[in-house]
Amino acid sequence: MILTDLHLRNFRNYDDLEVAFSPGINVMIGENAQGKTNLLESIYVLALTKSHRTANDKELIKWQANEAFLSGHVKKENGTFPLELIFSSKGKKAKVNHLEQAKLSQYVGQLNVILFAPEDLSLVKGAPAMRRRFMDMEFGQMSNKYLYNSGQYRTILKQRNQYLKQLQQRKQKDRVFLQVLSDQLAAYGAEIMVARVTFLKQLETWAQVIHEEISQGKEQLTFQYASQIEVAENATVESVYDLLLAELTKNEEREIEQGSTMYGPQRDDLKFMVNGNNVQTYGSQGQQRTTALSVKLAEIDLMKEQTGEYPLLLLDDVLSELDDERQTHLLTAIQDKVQTFLTTTSLSGIARQLIKEPKIFEIEHGVLLNED
Repeated sequence: MILTDLHLRNFRNYDDLEVAFSPGINVMIGENAQGKTNLLESIYVLALTKSHRTANDKELIKWQANEAFLSGHVKKENGTFPLELIFSSKGKKAKVNHLEQAKLSQYVGQLNVILFAPEDLSLVKGAPAMRRRFMDMEFGQMSNKYLYNSGQYRTILKQRNQYLKQLQQRKQKDRVFLQVLSDQLAAYGAEIMVARVTFLKQLETWAQVIHEEISQGKEQLTFQYASQIEVAENATVESVYDLLLAELTKNEEREIEQGSTMYGPQRDDLKFMVNGNNVQTYGSQGQQRTTALSVKLAEIDLMKEQTGEYPLLLLDDVLSELDDERQTHLLTAIQDKVQTFLTTTSLSGIARQLIKEPKIFEIEHGVLLNED
Protein backbone atom coordinates (compact mmCIF):
# COMPACT_ATOMS: atom_id res chain seq x y z
CA MET A 1 0.00 0.00 0.00
CA ILE A 2 1.41 3.38 -1.08
CA LEU A 3 0.20 6.97 -0.65
CA THR A 4 1.44 8.48 -3.90
CA ASP A 5 0.49 12.11 -3.20
CA LEU A 6 -1.28 14.42 -0.79
CA HIS A 7 -3.26 17.65 -1.17
CA LEU A 8 -4.04 19.81 1.86
CA ARG A 9 -6.09 22.99 1.98
CA ASN A 10 -6.59 24.96 5.22
CA PHE A 11 -5.35 22.06 7.35
CA ARG A 12 -3.59 23.23 10.54
CA ASN A 13 -0.90 25.72 9.41
CA TYR A 14 -1.05 24.71 5.72
CA ASP A 15 -2.82 27.05 3.27
CA ASP A 16 -2.53 24.92 0.15
CA LEU A 17 -0.05 22.09 -0.22
CA GLU A 18 0.38 19.52 -2.98
CA VAL A 19 3.16 16.99 -2.59
CA ALA A 20 4.24 13.71 -4.22
CA PHE A 21 5.84 11.01 -2.08
CA SER A 22 8.46 8.32 -2.56
CA PRO A 23 7.30 4.71 -2.14
CA GLY A 24 10.27 4.27 0.20
CA ILE A 25 11.28 6.54 3.09
CA ASN A 26 10.08 10.15 3.17
CA VAL A 27 11.84 12.42 5.67
CA MET A 28 10.28 15.70 6.86
CA ILE A 29 12.96 17.92 8.35
CA GLY A 30 12.32 21.18 10.18
CA GLU A 31 12.58 22.95 13.48
CA ASN A 32 9.85 22.50 16.07
CA ALA A 33 6.43 24.12 15.44
CA GLN A 34 7.05 24.52 11.69
CA GLY A 35 4.49 21.98 10.47
CA LYS A 36 6.29 18.68 9.96
CA THR A 37 4.17 16.90 12.57
CA ASN A 38 1.05 18.54 11.09
CA LEU A 39 1.95 16.98 7.74
CA LEU A 40 2.35 13.57 9.36
CA GLU A 41 -0.92 14.10 11.24
CA SER A 42 -2.74 14.83 7.98
CA ILE A 43 -1.81 11.38 6.65
CA TYR A 44 -3.11 9.80 9.86
CA VAL A 45 -6.34 11.82 9.57
CA LEU A 46 -6.76 10.90 5.90
CA ALA A 47 -6.60 7.24 6.96
CA LEU A 48 -8.68 7.28 10.13
CA THR A 49 -10.89 10.43 9.80
CA LYS A 50 -9.67 11.55 13.22
CA SER A 51 -6.50 12.93 14.74
CA HIS A 52 -4.22 11.25 17.26
CA ARG A 53 -3.46 14.68 18.76
CA THR A 54 -6.92 16.12 19.43
CA ALA A 55 -10.51 14.95 19.78
CA ASN A 56 -11.76 18.33 18.52
CA ASP A 57 -11.98 18.31 14.71
CA LYS A 58 -12.29 22.11 14.65
CA GLU A 59 -8.63 22.35 15.66
CA LEU A 60 -7.69 20.76 12.33
CA ILE A 61 -9.16 23.68 10.38
CA LYS A 62 -6.79 26.58 9.77
CA TRP A 63 -7.53 29.71 11.79
CA GLN A 64 -10.35 31.78 10.23
CA ALA A 65 -11.02 29.19 7.49
CA ASN A 66 -14.44 27.57 7.09
CA GLU A 67 -13.31 24.07 6.23
CA ALA A 68 -10.25 21.86 5.82
CA PHE A 69 -9.73 19.63 2.79
CA LEU A 70 -7.49 16.57 2.53
CA SER A 71 -7.05 14.23 -0.43
CA GLY A 72 -4.58 11.67 -1.71
CA HIS A 73 -4.23 8.71 -4.02
CA VAL A 74 -3.78 5.23 -2.57
CA LYS A 75 -2.00 2.62 -4.65
CA LYS A 76 -2.72 -1.04 -3.89
CA GLU A 77 -2.07 -4.27 -5.76
CA ASN A 78 -5.49 -4.09 -7.41
CA GLY A 79 -5.27 -0.45 -8.51
CA THR A 80 -5.10 3.22 -7.49
CA PHE A 81 -7.98 5.31 -6.13
CA PRO A 82 -8.46 8.73 -4.49
CA LEU A 83 -9.54 9.42 -0.91
CA GLU A 84 -11.08 12.76 0.13
CA LEU A 85 -12.00 14.25 3.50
CA ILE A 86 -13.67 17.57 4.29
CA PHE A 87 -13.93 18.96 7.83
CA SER A 88 -16.35 21.81 8.48
CA SER A 89 -18.70 23.14 11.17
CA LYS A 90 -21.32 20.74 9.77
CA GLY A 91 -19.14 17.70 10.43
CA LYS A 92 -17.04 15.66 8.04
CA LYS A 93 -17.54 14.15 4.61
CA ALA A 94 -15.54 11.18 3.37
CA LYS A 95 -15.21 9.98 -0.23
CA VAL A 96 -13.66 6.83 -1.66
CA ASN A 97 -13.04 6.94 -5.40
CA HIS A 98 -15.24 10.10 -5.58
CA LEU A 99 -18.20 8.33 -3.90
CA GLU A 100 -19.36 9.81 -0.59
CA GLN A 101 -19.55 7.24 2.20
CA ALA A 102 -22.73 7.12 4.28
CA LYS A 103 -20.77 5.92 7.31
CA LEU A 104 -17.20 6.68 8.31
CA SER A 105 -16.79 3.00 9.23
CA GLN A 106 -17.10 2.24 5.50
CA TYR A 107 -14.22 4.64 4.81
CA VAL A 108 -11.77 3.54 7.51
CA GLY A 109 -9.54 0.71 6.33
CA GLN A 110 -9.05 2.03 2.79
CA LEU A 111 -5.68 3.45 3.88
CA ASN A 112 -3.96 1.74 6.79
CA VAL A 113 -1.35 3.49 8.92
CA ILE A 114 0.72 2.68 11.98
CA LEU A 115 1.88 5.65 14.02
CA PHE A 116 4.97 5.47 16.20
CA ALA A 117 5.50 8.61 18.27
CA PRO A 118 7.47 9.30 21.48
CA GLU A 119 4.32 8.81 23.56
CA ASP A 120 4.05 5.26 22.16
CA LEU A 121 7.20 4.43 24.10
CA SER A 122 4.89 4.89 27.10
CA LEU A 123 2.53 2.21 25.78
CA VAL A 124 3.94 -0.22 28.34
CA LYS A 125 4.16 2.01 31.41
CA GLY A 126 1.31 4.41 30.61
CA ALA A 127 -2.29 4.32 31.81
CA PRO A 128 -4.62 1.42 30.83
CA ALA A 129 -6.67 3.85 28.67
CA MET A 130 -3.64 4.23 26.40
CA ARG A 131 -3.44 0.48 25.80
CA ARG A 132 -7.21 0.22 25.23
CA ARG A 133 -6.98 3.01 22.66
CA PHE A 134 -4.05 1.22 21.03
CA MET A 135 -6.11 -1.95 20.63
CA ASP A 136 -9.19 -0.13 19.33
CA MET A 137 -7.30 2.01 16.79
CA GLU A 138 -5.18 -0.80 15.38
CA PHE A 139 -7.73 -3.61 15.38
CA GLY A 140 -10.40 -1.26 13.99
CA GLN A 141 -8.27 -0.71 10.88
CA MET A 142 -7.93 -4.47 10.37
CA SER A 143 -11.58 -5.34 10.90
CA ASN A 144 -14.71 -3.42 9.92
CA LYS A 145 -16.63 -5.70 12.27
CA TYR A 146 -14.46 -4.67 15.21
CA LEU A 147 -14.86 -1.01 14.26
CA TYR A 148 -18.66 -1.36 14.03
CA ASN A 149 -18.95 -3.24 17.33
CA SER A 150 -16.78 -0.65 19.10
CA GLY A 151 -18.96 2.19 17.83
CA GLN A 152 -22.16 0.43 18.91
CA TYR A 153 -20.67 -0.39 22.29
CA ARG A 154 -19.67 3.23 22.98
CA THR A 155 -23.18 4.43 22.10
CA ILE A 156 -24.92 1.93 24.38
CA LEU A 157 -22.37 2.45 27.18
CA LYS A 158 -23.11 6.18 27.13
CA GLN A 159 -26.88 5.50 27.28
CA ARG A 160 -26.46 2.99 30.09
CA ASN A 161 -24.26 5.32 32.17
CA GLN A 162 -26.78 8.13 31.74
CA TYR A 163 -29.61 5.81 32.81
CA LEU A 164 -27.62 4.56 35.82
CA LYS A 165 -27.18 8.17 36.94
CA GLN A 166 -30.92 8.78 36.54
CA LEU A 167 -31.64 5.71 38.69
CA GLN A 168 -29.05 6.90 41.21
CA GLN A 169 -30.76 10.29 41.42
CA ARG A 170 -34.20 8.60 41.52
CA LYS A 171 -35.28 10.34 38.33
CA GLN A 172 -36.08 6.89 36.90
CA LYS A 173 -37.37 3.67 38.46
CA ASP A 174 -37.75 1.26 35.55
CA ARG A 175 -35.18 -1.55 35.89
CA VAL A 176 -36.47 -3.33 32.80
CA PHE A 177 -34.92 -0.71 30.50
CA LEU A 178 -31.61 -1.08 32.37
CA GLN A 179 -31.75 -4.84 31.74
CA VAL A 180 -32.35 -4.23 28.03
CA LEU A 181 -29.28 -1.95 27.91
CA SER A 182 -27.26 -4.53 29.86
CA ASP A 183 -28.17 -7.23 27.37
CA GLN A 184 -27.15 -5.07 24.39
CA LEU A 185 -23.94 -3.97 26.10
CA ALA A 186 -22.97 -7.56 26.90
CA ALA A 187 -23.60 -8.62 23.31
CA TYR A 188 -21.31 -5.99 21.77
CA GLY A 189 -18.84 -6.19 24.65
CA ALA A 190 -18.37 -9.92 24.15
CA GLU A 191 -17.64 -9.40 20.44
CA ILE A 192 -14.97 -6.81 21.29
CA MET A 193 -13.32 -8.87 24.04
CA VAL A 194 -13.09 -12.06 21.98
CA ALA A 195 -11.72 -10.11 19.00
CA ARG A 196 -9.11 -8.43 21.20
CA VAL A 197 -7.89 -11.76 22.58
CA THR A 198 -7.70 -13.23 19.06
CA PHE A 199 -5.82 -10.26 17.57
CA LEU A 200 -3.48 -10.03 20.57
CA LYS A 201 -2.50 -13.69 20.22
CA GLN A 202 -1.63 -13.10 16.57
CA LEU A 203 0.24 -9.88 17.39
CA GLU A 204 2.15 -11.67 20.16
CA THR A 205 3.42 -14.25 17.67
CA TRP A 206 5.02 -11.55 15.50
CA ALA A 207 6.26 -9.48 18.45
CA GLN A 208 7.99 -12.42 20.13
CA VAL A 209 10.33 -12.96 17.18
CA ILE A 210 11.23 -9.26 16.98
CA HIS A 211 11.74 -8.90 20.73
CA GLU A 212 13.96 -11.97 20.82
CA GLU A 213 16.12 -10.51 18.02
CA ILE A 214 16.50 -7.11 19.72
CA SER A 215 17.31 -8.72 23.09
CA GLN A 216 19.72 -11.16 21.38
CA GLY A 217 17.76 -14.16 22.60
CA LYS A 218 17.83 -13.19 26.27
CA GLU A 219 14.15 -12.26 26.65
CA GLN A 220 10.77 -13.74 25.77
CA LEU A 221 7.80 -11.40 25.37
CA THR A 222 4.23 -12.53 26.06
CA PHE A 223 0.90 -10.70 26.28
CA GLN A 224 -1.87 -11.05 28.85
CA TYR A 225 -5.36 -9.66 28.29
CA ALA A 226 -6.39 -8.39 31.72
CA SER A 227 -10.16 -8.45 32.21
CA GLN A 228 -12.51 -8.58 35.18
CA ILE A 229 -13.99 -11.70 33.63
CA GLU A 230 -11.85 -14.50 32.30
CA VAL A 231 -11.63 -14.57 28.50
CA ALA A 232 -9.80 -17.73 27.42
CA GLU A 233 -7.98 -17.87 24.08
CA ASN A 234 -10.59 -20.30 22.74
CA ALA A 235 -13.57 -18.51 24.31
CA THR A 236 -16.69 -18.09 22.18
CA VAL A 237 -18.65 -14.86 21.90
CA GLU A 238 -21.64 -16.65 23.46
CA SER A 239 -19.71 -17.77 26.54
CA VAL A 240 -18.21 -14.31 27.13
CA TYR A 241 -21.66 -12.74 26.61
CA ASP A 242 -23.07 -14.99 29.35
CA LEU A 243 -20.23 -14.12 31.75
CA LEU A 244 -20.42 -10.38 31.11
CA LEU A 245 -24.21 -10.23 31.38
CA ALA A 246 -24.03 -12.20 34.64
CA GLU A 247 -21.58 -9.65 36.11
CA LEU A 248 -23.71 -6.70 35.00
CA THR A 249 -26.83 -8.30 36.50
CA LYS A 250 -25.11 -9.31 39.74
CA ASN A 251 -23.65 -5.83 40.28
CA GLU A 252 -26.72 -3.83 39.26
CA GLU A 253 -27.15 -2.24 42.71
CA ARG A 254 -23.48 -1.28 42.99
CA GLU A 255 -23.52 0.29 39.53
CA ILE A 256 -26.61 2.33 40.38
CA GLU A 257 -24.83 3.55 43.51
CA GLN A 258 -21.77 4.47 41.42
CA GLY A 259 -23.80 5.83 38.51
CA SER A 260 -21.41 4.10 36.14
CA THR A 261 -20.86 0.78 34.32
CA MET A 262 -18.17 -1.16 36.18
CA TYR A 263 -17.68 -4.16 33.86
CA GLY A 264 -16.82 -4.50 30.19
CA PRO A 265 -14.02 -3.85 27.69
CA GLN A 266 -13.87 -0.16 28.70
CA ARG A 267 -12.30 -1.36 31.99
CA ASP A 268 -9.91 -3.98 30.57
CA ASP A 269 -6.15 -3.73 30.14
CA LEU A 270 -3.21 -5.36 28.39
CA LYS A 271 -0.13 -6.60 30.23
CA PHE A 272 3.27 -7.12 28.62
CA MET A 273 5.38 -9.82 30.24
CA VAL A 274 9.12 -10.35 29.72
CA ASN A 275 10.46 -13.65 31.01
CA GLY A 276 7.27 -13.95 33.04
CA ASN A 277 7.54 -10.54 34.74
CA ASN A 278 5.23 -7.58 34.14
CA VAL A 279 7.39 -5.06 32.23
CA GLN A 280 5.26 -2.15 33.44
CA THR A 281 6.11 -2.91 37.06
CA TYR A 282 9.45 -4.71 36.98
CA GLY A 283 11.01 -3.88 33.62
CA SER A 284 13.86 -1.45 33.06
CA GLN A 285 13.34 1.56 30.79
CA GLY A 286 15.32 -0.30 28.12
CA GLN A 287 13.02 -3.34 28.37
CA GLN A 288 9.95 -1.11 28.23
CA ARG A 289 11.22 0.60 25.08
CA THR A 290 12.20 -2.67 23.45
CA THR A 291 8.73 -4.01 24.19
CA ALA A 292 7.03 -0.95 22.67
CA LEU A 293 9.26 -1.13 19.58
CA SER A 294 8.59 -4.86 19.17
CA VAL A 295 4.83 -4.31 19.40
CA LYS A 296 4.87 -1.50 16.82
CA LEU A 297 7.00 -3.46 14.34
CA ALA A 298 4.81 -6.53 14.87
CA GLU A 299 1.76 -4.47 13.88
CA ILE A 300 3.22 -4.04 10.40
CA ASP A 301 3.33 -7.80 9.81
CA LEU A 302 -0.04 -8.45 11.45
CA MET A 303 -1.73 -5.80 9.32
CA LYS A 304 -0.20 -7.34 6.19
CA GLU A 305 -1.46 -10.75 7.33
CA GLN A 306 -4.97 -9.44 7.98
CA THR A 307 -5.44 -7.09 5.01
CA GLY A 308 -3.07 -8.41 2.35
CA GLU A 309 -1.28 -5.04 2.16
CA TYR A 310 1.51 -3.48 4.19
CA PRO A 311 0.39 -0.31 6.02
CA LEU A 312 2.09 3.07 5.93
CA LEU A 313 4.46 3.71 8.86
CA LEU A 314 4.45 7.17 10.45
CA LEU A 315 7.47 7.90 12.67
CA ASP A 316 6.93 11.18 14.51
CA ASP A 317 10.28 12.34 15.93
CA VAL A 318 10.80 8.89 17.42
CA LEU A 319 14.42 8.38 16.33
CA SER A 320 15.64 10.95 18.84
CA GLU A 321 14.04 8.86 21.61
CA LEU A 322 15.77 5.61 20.63
CA ASP A 323 19.38 4.65 21.26
CA ASP A 324 21.63 3.64 18.35
CA GLU A 325 20.90 -0.08 18.71
CA ARG A 326 17.12 0.34 18.61
CA GLN A 327 17.38 2.93 15.81
CA THR A 328 19.36 0.42 13.79
CA HIS A 329 16.83 -2.35 14.37
CA LEU A 330 13.89 -0.12 13.50
CA LEU A 331 15.37 1.26 10.27
CA THR A 332 16.72 -2.12 9.16
CA ALA A 333 13.33 -3.75 9.77
CA ILE A 334 11.37 -1.26 7.64
CA GLN A 335 13.87 -0.77 4.79
CA ASP A 336 12.39 -1.83 1.42
CA LYS A 337 9.30 -3.13 3.24
CA VAL A 338 6.86 -0.33 4.02
CA GLN A 339 6.35 3.24 2.83
CA THR A 340 7.58 5.36 5.72
CA PHE A 341 7.09 9.00 6.75
CA LEU A 342 9.59 10.25 9.29
CA THR A 343 9.75 13.63 11.02
CA THR A 344 12.94 14.89 12.61
CA THR A 345 14.86 18.10 13.33
CA SER A 346 17.92 16.45 11.75
CA LEU A 347 18.95 13.02 10.56
CA SER A 348 21.30 11.28 12.98
CA GLY A 349 24.47 9.60 11.81
CA ILE A 350 22.90 6.18 12.26
CA ALA A 351 19.84 7.12 10.23
CA ARG A 352 21.89 8.59 7.37
CA GLN A 353 23.93 5.40 7.12
CA LEU A 354 20.90 3.10 7.14
CA ILE A 355 18.28 4.91 5.05
CA LYS A 356 18.77 4.24 1.35
CA GLU A 357 17.83 7.09 -0.98
CA PRO A 358 15.36 8.94 1.27
CA LYS A 359 13.19 11.67 -0.20
CA ILE A 360 13.79 14.70 2.01
CA PHE A 361 11.31 17.54 2.51
CA GLU A 362 12.34 20.73 4.31
CA ILE A 363 9.44 22.48 6.06
CA GLU A 364 9.29 26.00 7.46
CA HIS A 365 6.16 27.86 8.67
CA GLY A 366 3.82 25.44 6.87
CA VAL A 367 5.66 25.79 3.58
CA LEU A 368 7.61 23.12 1.72
CA LEU A 369 10.94 24.78 0.96
CA ASN A 370 12.38 22.06 -1.23
CA GLU A 371 12.37 18.36 -2.01
CA ASP A 372 15.54 16.30 -2.46
